[in-house]
Amino acid sequence: MAKTILEFEKPIIELEKKIEEMRSMSSDLDISNEIEALERRVNDLRKSIFSGLSRWQRVQLARHPDRPLTMDYLEMMETDFIELHGDRHFGDDHAIVGGFGQLDGKTIMFIGHQKGRDTKSNLYRNFGMANPEGYRKALRLMKMAEKFDKPVITLIDTPGAYPGIGAEERGQAESIARNLFEMCRLRVPIIVTIIGEGASGGALGIGIGDRILMMENTWYSVIAPESCSSILWRSWEYKEQAAEALKLTGEDLLELGVIDRIIEEPRGGAHRNPAEAAFILKNTLLEELEDLLKSTPDKRVKDRIKKFSSIGYYEE
Repeated sequence: MAKTILEFEKPIIELEKKIEEMRSMSSDLDISNEIEALERRVNDLRKSIFSGLSRWQRVQLARHPDRPLTMDYLEMMETDFIELHGDRHFGDDHAIVGGFGQLDGKTIMFIGHQKGRDTKSNLYRNFGMANPEGYRKALRLMKMAEKFDKPVITLIDTPGAYPGIGAEERGQAESIARNLFEMCRLRVPIIVTIIGEGASGGALGIGIGDRILMMENTWYSVIAPESCSSILWRSWEYKEQAAEALKLTGEDLLELGVIDRIIEEPRGGAHRNPAEAAFILKNTLLEELEDLLKSTPDKRVKDRIKKFSSIGYYEE
């Protein structure tokens, strides 16, 4: 299966291919110096490109087909994940996965959006767009975590909550609103991490926490750039301008006080080295969790409510 190469990645990929070709010839010729020179050039080029990415390029990286998904991270972080199913009201939503797992010996309730890798799995996962039963399943699992006094970690990667007629009939808005209310007063630590796309209420439905983290090449916004462009300009052609206006990257949201921390990714993005990305994510989660466990439940709830109440600026 051919790997997807983004436009701004092409110069790097071309040089890497050239290096591989030269290495295949190195058994006959001594060209180690030329290979080293090219490797330095690749590193410099990668550093130059990825230190100056536009907001739209970050969106493209967040959507990269090879980017690790929730279940990939759970597997790589050695969690012994046991998935739990169903909302006990309507059914099971495959766009949201959840269950208990181990993180460095600590039992955690993991909940996250799950996309697919191909057409069949994307249809099964509904492209990571959850229905009301997905958010109700997530809430059921959070309440279970609270009952057994276990922390909750959510992994967000969704283009939005599913907007279908059936979802609205079953109470999509109410299910998300209920989660916002209940997560605000959950008495166990909650760490939220955007690992890909974080769009609108679909992200917020599992997005209230003591710590809000974003991986380096992700986005988090009330609306996707294409949808914003469609509303403002009646065309998707202005999606890049929309991305700039939305200020949806980690750097933007850290400055605005919406998130607490940006998690560094391997140079070139998480899709270039998923194992390293998982290693960095695991260590960050453990560090944040250790800090949160020092607080009492009452203080965590109070600080969480204060945190979200203070987001935004206004004048009277």
